[in-house]
Amino acid sequence: MGRLKGISPLLSPDLLHTLSSMGHGDELVMMDPREEEGGVDVLADANFPTASMCKDGAKQVRADGHSIPALLEAILTLMPLDTYCWSPVSVMDVTDKDRCRGLTDPPVWPQYKRLLKEAEQRDIPLQTMERFDFYDRARKAFAIVQTGETALYGNIILKMGVIAEDSQTEPPTAGKSA
Repeated sequence: MGRLKGISPLLSPDLLHTLSSMGHGDELVMMDPREEEGGVDVLADANFPTASMCKDGAKQVRADGHSIPALLEAILTLMPLDTYCWSPVSVMDVTDKDRCRGLTDPPVWPQYKRLLKEAEQRDIPLQTMERFDFYDRARKAFAIVQTGETALYGNIILKMGVIAEDSQTEPPTAGKSA
């Protein structure tokens, strides 16, 4: 894989192509591998069938071995979040069964909020979604990125925003000093 200046090595060519292909309102889902593979999991019923969900149109992108926070930080350097909706970011809510077991909001969520605020220069609320509603929305996403994340309830959906012309960095004009 070739390297580009200013582009995180976490962003594979396939993921860069996916991000570049997205338009305003398209959604990107990042999930952990346990959800798809049905391996040992704290929640035996939390199997996220990526391949099945992608058969109806969502693009499957592999980012094995990378954590969601690291990928989120890299993606947010390139992808603007939607400003035309209440929250351009959604996470899967903790199930009632897990809350009864004493599981509170996942420790990874504050990390997401910090990364989102750093990237967008504003507070971004995390919209929580019931598990099956999250699955339904993921099926309609532009792409699903399977990661190596192991945090419980680490799945996240990002809604693509727009880049205003005035926010683009213009290259130096020939003949002018930089």
